[in-house]
Amino acid sequence: MELKLKVIGREVIKPASSSPKDHIQLSILDLSCPAIYVSTIFFYKAQDLVTVSSEKLKSSLSETLSRFYPLAGQIEGVSINCNDEGAVFTEARTDLLLQDFLQNLNIDSLEELRPTISPGDSPTTWPLLSVKVTFFGSGSGVAISVCVSHRICDASSLLTFVTDWAATTAKKKSNVSTLQFAETNIYPPPPPHMASQSPPTDQPNANLTKKNVMNRFVFESSKIAELKRKTTSESVLVPTRVEAITSLIWRCARNASRSNLVAPRSTLMYQAVDLRLRIPTNVLSMDAIGNLQTAFFLKKDAESELEIRETVAAFRKAKEEVNEVIQENLKGDTLGQGLMNVMGKFVSEYKPDIDIYTMSSWCGKPFYEVDFGWGSPVWMGSASHSIYDDNMVYVVLMDSKDGEGVEAWISLPKQDMSVFVCDQELLTYAVLNPPVLV
Repeated sequence: MELKLKVIGREVIKPASSSPKDHIQLSILDLSCPAIYVSTIFFYKAQDLVTVSSEKLKSSLSETLSRFYPLAGQIEGVSINCNDEGAVFTEARTDLLLQDFLQNLNIDSLEELRPTISPGDSPTTWPLLSVKVTFFGSGSGVAISVCVSHRICDASSLLTFVTDWAATTAKKKSNVSTLQFAETNIYPPPPPHMASQSPPTDQPNANLTKKNVMNRFVFESSKIAELKRKTTSESVLVPTRVEAITSLIWRCARNASRSNLVAPRSTLMYQAVDLRLRIPTNVLSMDAIGNLQTAFFLKKDAESELEIRETVAAFRKAKEEVNEVIQENLKGDTLGQGLMNVMGKFVSEYKPDIDIYTMSSWCGKPFYEVDFGWGSPVWMGSASHSIYDDNMVYVVLMDSKDGEGVEAWISLPKQDMSVFVCDQELLTYAVLNPPVLV
């Protein structure tokens, strides 16, 4: 069924109170992040849409921005000017029923439910935050899409913001008492000249020269159990679902790429790691806002095969090595430099003519607990290719609503995706874009 939207209005929401600080310093990692918006979209089957009003959402957003004041600011050079410029709020409506939209889910149509990036808008300047609220026909439900600049927020930061906005809307007590903005507490500040440079991830590589398409694959819990059994080895007796699924996806994506090449290329898998889960809370709050990540990577030469068991074992080893680096540098108070060394190793591998797959796991993060007063979301989706760079190859793993399954959102070059969606090994464990039943 075709989604026909009517935009009711687009306006800038200012914080309810003035910013307590003039500027927030960005770190060298912040400016190294891709110039993209981190995005998610929540769908609610509201039982009483009288309680769902755009005015109420605008008011609560304004109140929330007073606490998350950098999101209402503007990036200038290597810092954020906390000038209360505001965030963009868009309201839209459609006659289509929510259940009809989700049961006939078209991944490309999600793009229409996300904030439009207008001429002049940029995650590297302003707006740093945009939201779009779409009301479905006959009071059947509402979609809330949130996009935040990756130059200031990662997925955990996005979740902290949305959770607080939802609690404010529902008149619940905010879980955030005193917000910690990371600034340069973990990573050092960037040199001034870096503000005018493109980040390393903007450099050309083999996967960034072609137009990409996105697809959604769902791994049910029973299939994940089968995959985990298949990937068990002496070194990894109990693989995690993320280790198993990521290793399978990398193998199948690499095979798809090979099928379209005259000569095989080297491949590299880059896995983001959340520092909040690895650093004591007296050093870094679980609710801290910023790009609080490190990463590890695995590389295979052009002629090497990707065996899933070996990849899972290498994945586990690399993850443990990063954890050791963090712990060792915490003891010596050299965490920032230690993490810079880790990231530097990846940058040194970032070359043309190599297939790079950026992996990120949102699994275990309580996105399905985001409650605006209408209960938990009936479904949530990840970023669309228009919010991310159209040429960016990436994989985002997130929990299914039951908390046991996993949804994989995958962006690949178009010619690779046409092969990838037919990979029988992948389809043994995953279903391509099944209906969402509510």
